[in-house]
Amino acid sequence: MSTGGPDLFVICKSCGSEVSPYITECPYCGSRLRKRAPKLDRDQRVTERKPRRSAPPLLTRLRRDEIPGIRPDRRPYATGWLILLGLLGCLLWRTGVVDESQLIIIGKPGSEWWRLFSAAFTYDNIGYAFVALLAIGLFGLLLERRHGPAVVLALFFVGGIGGLAATAALYAVPVALGANGAALALLTAWAVPDLLELRAGGEIEGDLLGVAAIAAAVILMPLAVPEASWISDAVGVVAGFGLGLPLARLGPR
Repeated sequence: MSTGGPDLFVICKSCGSEVSPYITECPYCGSRLRKRAPKLDRDQRVTERKPRRSAPPLLTRLRRDEIPGIRPDRRPYATGWLILLGLLGCLLWRTGVVDESQLIIIGKPGSEWWRLFSAAFTYDNIGYAFVALLAIGLFGLLLERRHGPAVVLALFFVGGIGGLAATAALYAVPVALGANGAALALLTAWAVPDLLELRAGGEIEGDLLGVAAIAAAVILMPLAVPEASWISDAVGVVAGFGLGLPLARLGPR
């Protein structure tokens, strides 16, 4: 081989044969030596091809409040409206602007089915309102950012309004108000992924002790406020597990 001249041969990595540096496949074993024939300069020396520069990726414009590389948090509109309606129900009860008997469940609703909805946003006790709305606001916010508003509304409807409907159906003379069932439905659905992770022997980042303390306060609320139904508690927990399990397997949207 002369200094500065072209290589006389190259070695095939598959069969070890000496082959020409100007071919793309080994004539002995057929192995691919290179993607294309080498480029030669004026002195017949092999030159390296410059890699083709790829075009920069096209990125969409950043949306408002969006950080590059991080998906923006969903605004919890549904949770906010649920809290506002609950505060409005407290205000109407306290001020007496509306006859309270028209807001809550006293006896079988019958044709006044809309009382199932109004009762879910009515509280006659500040402590009851604080605990229930705290749980709805906290876990509704977390779930809405994870899964969107439809999940929060579905859990509130099934756990809260469904719990009041079950109470009205099972008691001979029901008296019920508030959304303790909805609070437990949202709390339970949010806790399901952590409970599954613990069951599988993994570790979690959340504070389940704090969640358990809030759950205990909501569950035991009927002891302090008779209008907070035990049946609504049970319906809320069942609804939380029933919707939380498939949500945990689907993952965040």
